[in-house]
Formats: sequence, C-alpha cells, structure tokens
Amino acid sequence: MNATASATRTEHDLLGDREVPADAYYGVHTLRAIENFPITGTPISIYSELVRALAAIKQAAAQANQALGLLDPQRADAIERACQEILGGALHDQFVVDVIQGGAGTSTNMNANEVIANRALELMGRARGDYATLHPIEHVNMSQSTNDVYPTALKVAAWFGIGRLIEAMEQLRLAFDAKAQEFADVLKMGRTQLQDAVPMTLGQEFSTYSTMIGEDQERLREAASLIREINLGGTAIGTGITAHPDYAKLVCASLSKITGIELVTSPNLIEATQDCGAFVQLSGVLKRVAVKLSKTCSDLRLLSSGPRAGLNEIDLPPMQAGSSIMPGKVNPVIPEVVNQIAYEVIGNDVTVTFAAEAGQLQLNAFEPIIAHSLFKSIKHLQHGCETLTERCVRGITANRERLREMVENSIGIVTALNPYIGYANATAVAAEADATGGSVYRIVLDRGLMTQAQLDRLMRPEELTRPRPIRVAD
Repeated sequence: MNATASATRTEHDLLGDREVPADAYYGVHTLRAIENFPITGTPISIYSELVRALAAIKQAAAQANQALGLLDPQRADAIERACQEILGGALHDQFVVDVIQGGAGTSTNMNANEVIANRALELMGRARGDYATLHPIEHVNMSQSTNDVYPTALKVAAWFGIGRLIEAMEQLRLAFDAKAQEFADVLKMGRTQLQDAVPMTLGQEFSTYSTMIGEDQERLREAASLIREINLGGTAIGTGITAHPDYAKLVCASLSKITGIELVTSPNLIEATQDCGAFVQLSGVLKRVAVKLSKTCSDLRLLSSGPRAGLNEIDLPPMQAGSSIMPGKVNPVIPEVVNQIAYEVIGNDVTVTFAAEAGQLQLNAFEPIIAHSLFKSIKHLQHGCETLTERCVRGITANRERLREMVENSIGIVTALNPYIGYANATAVAAEADATGGSVYRIVLDRGLMTQAQLDRLMRPEELTRPRPIRVAD
C-alpha cells in the first residue's frame, strides 16, 4: 500500500477503504475510532502503564505463538522488538483512541495491534501499511481477542499504578508519624461531636492519621492480589476458540516474566471473561482510601482554622495568597485539593459499580469506563498523597501555648478529675465553670478539692492521656 501525493496511505477494513496519514503508526481501525469517539479529547496514552501493559501482552503472545510453531521467528522477533520499544516509552503518542469508547475496548486493542505491526514492519525493512508481510490481526493479535487482552491489560496497568500509590501513601504515613513523634508531649483537648471531650496529645491525634494510612495500604495490597488472575487464552468468551490448548499457560508465563508480576490463569476463563469483581473490589478500596484521606484533610483544615477566630491549634505551611480582596488571608489549599480528589474518587466508584453491574452474559462491554475511572482514581490519589506530604504535612507546626490554654480552660478536663474528686463534685465544678467562665483548674483549687501540686501532677500529658492507676499524689 503506497503513500499518496497528499501524504496518506490507503488501508482497508470491513467498511471499505480509508486514507490514513502516511506518517501514522496507527491504521484504519484506529482512524475510525478517532472519528467515532470524540468524547473526552483525552487519548489512552495519558495512562502510560496501560500502553506498556498492552505492549507486554503482545510481546508475550508473540513469544507463546512462536514457541507453539504458530508464528515464524522473523515476524515474532520484529513484534517483540517493537513491543520492547513501546515498553521503553517509544510511540506512546500513537495511542490516540479516546479513553471512553464503545466496543468493549476493541479500539484500544486495535490501536495497539496497528502501532506494533507498523513499527515491526519498519524493523523488517518494510513500509508502514504493508500488512501482507505482517498483519495487525493475523500476526500481532494471533491467539487473542480484545476480550482477553483488554481486561488483562487493565489488571497489569492497575498493578503498577497501585504500587506507585502505595509508595506515595508510605511517604505520607511516615510524614504523619514524624509529626506524631514531634508532638508527643503537646497536650490538647480531644473533641467528640465538635464538643470538648477529654485531653489527649497532639501526637496521639497525628498518630491516628499514620495508622489509618497504614491500614489502607494493607487493603490495597489485598486488592492488588486479586487482580493477578488473568483470562489470557480465553479469547472471545473464555472457551479459548482459535487458541492452541497450551497457549494460555505459555502466554501467562511469558507475561509474568516480562512484567515481573506473578500472574495466574483463571481456572474458569468463561467466568473470568465476564466478571469485573476484582475491579469493583479495587474501586471500593480506593474509595476507602479517599474517604479516610478526606476526613484527615478536613481535620487539618479545622485544627488550623482561624487563625484568630478559629481553633488555631496548628499552623499549615502557607502556600499562596488566599484572597483577591482580603489582604493577609491564607487558605488551606493543599488539604482542599485533596478533599476534591476524594470526592472524585467516590464518584468514580459509583461509575465502576454501575458499569460492572451492566455487563451482560459472557462479556462486560463497559470496561473502558471502568478503566478510565480506576486509573483516574489511582493516579489522582497518588498525586494527592505526594502533594499533601511535600506541601503540607511536613511543614505543620503546633501552637503549643494555645493548646495548653484550651486544656486548662476546658470544662472537659473535669472528666479526668472524676476518679479523684467524685462524680458529684466534678458535676458541680463543671456547672460553675460553665456558668462563670472560670477554669476548672482554678475552681477545683478554690473549692479545696485538690492541691495545686496534685493538680499539676495530674495535668501532665502522661497522666491525662493513657490508662493510669487512680491515685492522688501528695
């Protein structure tokens, strides 16, 4: 197929002939997808791990087909070399179909087949579009279907994305843990339902954020283990039609070696081809991460509120001017952006839920929107954690005097005195403090219920913030 004077080449598909840009590595199937799905304006190349996953699958398939005597060494070598280049970052700009598309991912699979075929042709010394020599479907897509390639690619891409997210979360966890140690001796009032509760340390408060992140890392690892099961070799609906009986085992082994992931072939390929349960599970865990991360960011905003008319317990590092009209105003912009990421992830989970439920019989046609939703959630959560770590948490400082003052003036401190002065006396002290605005500390002294030495001993963080034997020191 020759390039025309207008720098195109003619390619043919089921619907007829089309002119494809001569310098494009994609072909007619991709061209039609570009025209059919002008939806988001965002190409699949935005998810580099998806492109690499597709290349890894095509390389593994070429290796398996050559081992089975189905693909000659010359074509197999050219396909492998093209795939290796893509794995190294080349030609990603040629993966141009929209992230949201009809056809259960067929356009994405064909985009990969065509780019790999045309690059392989160049490596063989042939022209792009010379499909009589090496064909996108006959050779690059041999023993495959979109229905086993696409979900496998999503799982491989998600695996690597989860790994990066877990690492970003680890840096955030360590940052919160460092602050927990830094603030271990800073006494403050805990709150329930936004009302004064009992004393705690600021270090204890920050340690909870570290612990929550660590728990969610474990849940992500569990979700990642579920996506190691793939359906390569199932082809169209899981029966394995057009594939060699040994192909599934060989291609799984090859893909595991290429990616470094311990992949396993599903024991029931028909079930695996239609089931999106692993994606639903992963999306639910991402929502869990988002919800808890958002709660943490809301806490940071509340604790830093004011500074004069709010809680003003901590200071967040100032990142930018907060207002075009109010001089000197600085807003908690980093926690705010992470809150918004969380809202998006929660919405993405709803999308994944509906799309997974909508699968019919032997295939789910809505995996493209599942992929787009999952990859957005993973990518944005990763960037959100990195931003929160670098531009917020590491720079947080405690307003120690303000925190101490609130403890001493809080009525809630009376709860800690209850075992020492009795419930009736504690109630009377609380009532007087509420009515007069006086401090619990001063009222207890004035009533002679405890000495100053006893109160000062009790007011130490180690006495107020953990279980201790009930005793009143002399």
